Amino acid sequence: MAVTTTTTMMMMMMMMMMMMMIIIIIIIIITIPNKPDIKIRDNEKGICMLIDVAISGDRNVIKKEAEKNLKSVDLTKEIQRMRKVKTRVIPVIIGATGTISKSFRKYITYQETMM
Repeated sequence: MAVTTTTTMMMMMMMMMMMMMIIIIIIIIITIPNKPDIKIRDNEKGICMLIDVAISGDRNVIKKEAEKNLKSVDLTKEIQRMRKVKTRVIPVIIGATGTISKSFRKYITYQETMM
């Protein structure tokens, strides 16, 4: 009877340790900062451009662009608050066969007017 109790307790402790490790891994994954691929900052003009590049399947180009825009909203606000610069995100999403979204041209022409 004593052997079974000890074995059960050890198994419970191992399960608790595994659960703690899983929780720690989840916390690490969640807290990884959202960083853009390229940052361009012009202090004289007071602008900052965040360029986020991704390659996806042809059907997911628009979806991926929307994801990138949503992910970068908080980062954009934080940079504007901390650095006191106008911040703009340019998602560059290219499909596997070279497909780009229709709004990509809008981002490029807007950036040309900022420069």
